[in-house]
Amino acid sequence: MAVRRKVIIMGAAGRDFHNFNAFFRGNEDYEVVAFTATQIPNIEGRVYPPILAGEQYPDGIPIVDEKGLSDMVEKKKVDLVVFAYSDVPYEYVMHKCSLVNSRGADFLLMGHNSVSLKSKRPIISICATRTGSGKSPVTRKIAEVLRGLNLKMVVIRHPMPYGDLSKQVWQRFKTHEDLDRQECTIEEREEYAPLIERGVVVYAGVDYGEIIKKAEEEADLILWDGGNNDVPFYESDFHIVVVDPLRAGHELTYYPGETNVLMADLAIISKVDVASFENIEMVEENIKRLNPNAEIIKSRLRLVFKDEDKQMIRGKRVLVIEDGPTVTHGGMGYGAGAEFVQGARGELVDPRPFVTGSLREVFEKYKHLKTVLPAMGYSPEQLRELEKTINSCDCDSVVIGTPVDLRELINIEKPAVKIGYEYADNGELEKMVKKVVKELI
Repeated sequence: MAVRRKVIIMGAAGRDFHNFNAFFRGNEDYEVVAFTATQIPNIEGRVYPPILAGEQYPDGIPIVDEKGLSDMVEKKKVDLVVFAYSDVPYEYVMHKCSLVNSRGADFLLMGHNSVSLKSKRPIISICATRTGSGKSPVTRKIAEVLRGLNLKMVVIRHPMPYGDLSKQVWQRFKTHEDLDRQECTIEEREEYAPLIERGVVVYAGVDYGEIIKKAEEEADLILWDGGNNDVPFYESDFHIVVVDPLRAGHELTYYPGETNVLMADLAIISKVDVASFENIEMVEENIKRLNPNAEIIKSRLRLVFKDEDKQMIRGKRVLVIEDGPTVTHGGMGYGAGAEFVQGARGELVDPRPFVTGSLREVFEKYKHLKTVLPAMGYSPEQLRELEKTINSCDCDSVVIGTPVDLRELINIEKPAVKIGYEYADNGELEKMVKKVVKELI
């Protein structure tokens, strides 16, 4: 009997599970001894359950902290380590590779052909080169165009399964009650709620083979809404990548954002209203050099707010709460909320003296954060810490710059305004989508 190769899959509760399901589950040549976890708080210490792992793993597969990777490779006599998470610089990936190789194991980045799934329905995918590039507003805009064409369409979102995995094999979200019933985190609500409010059904979960079967039952066309800067889990019929000129050059240096650019049918350069001409030009030249066949559109992120909100902020000391992933592992020092406060002539308050509990660790890890508070709420306890931090902050008012209104989840005692942001261009994306749909349907 052949000896199976022992494998560790490095991840962050997303791509790692998909790579396992698509390639390793039921594969008699390999034995996956563990998943490792990073980036997202408190996702280690769980077990990838037997219902997902398959007959080969009657006790499931442990999910452990990535910090123990080196010792585990030696202790478990691991042959192969698969790197399966995103939005990290190339240098970071190679440091992990060097660590694994120094312990004698192989290091693998899995390609699209090994793990992508095929759908019976056409798929338009929307991905990005960095977290916080403006991908979600693009997804919302395309969903709006498709609904205007009276197409039966659903969105499948890149996974965020941070709870009980056995209950998250596949998930369907149509109402806010679905979000409550499935105990969604702030990060999940930020992505799902704006689509649900537009009448769009969203699928997500852990097993994307099962998810696509459910989605195909009710849709003529599927939108893949990517996470971080990861590539799609499905074979795409039209691939869109959003590139951020505020982080010009990152499209060449962050894994796997460059892969997205190389695969793109359409590249959208976002935030051209706030980025410098030099950065926009650099990004455009990089896209053309990498992928001369890609169409290019330049776009803006339009702030959405009420006039009275601006008056409420002017001259006030303001705590800004921004989208968590954008300003943490996305590396941005600010987001739409801070932009709004500066435009309204308010004063940004440093939240660091007031943070409590696990939020202290967030600021210790992401030292570039100085004047905004990331919306961290991956557990009920962390949500309470966020609430306590906001209410103890020495400020006059609060600006909620996250896609979901935090006042629906926690009690904010200070005067607060909610601002949003939406995709805007000169009609190019709508025209492009209509043309693509005509060819696909």
